[in-house]
Amino acid sequence: MPQSAMTVRLDSQMKRRFDELCAQFGMSANTAINVFVNAVVRTQSIPFNISTEGADSSHPSTPTERLRGWYKQHLDSLDPARPEMTQEEINEEIRQARADHKARSVE
Repeated sequence: MPQSAMTVRLDSQMKRRFDELCAQFGMSANTAINVFVNAVVRTQSIPFNISTEGADSSHPSTPTERLRGWYKQHLDSLDPARPEMTQEEINEEIRQARADHKARSVE
């Protein structure tokens, strides 16, 4: 997939601090922006909070722990009442949708 460049203008001190924080998170600023953009597009929202150690004692201290926490938070936000479907049930729904579509196109 072709890539496009994006220019972002930041205050010099803000950029320096952002670069420092990204390094603490174990990633480059470019990687952090790509993670952010992908997450915003996928969720159509600002889907996560990344903070430095000590900013909030409820946040884990390592990047891996923070990512695990973010993942768990999103798992917890899934609707627990949502029924799980078997592969057979999924296939049956597909077969039914195709049959309905075929019947509508014949009419």
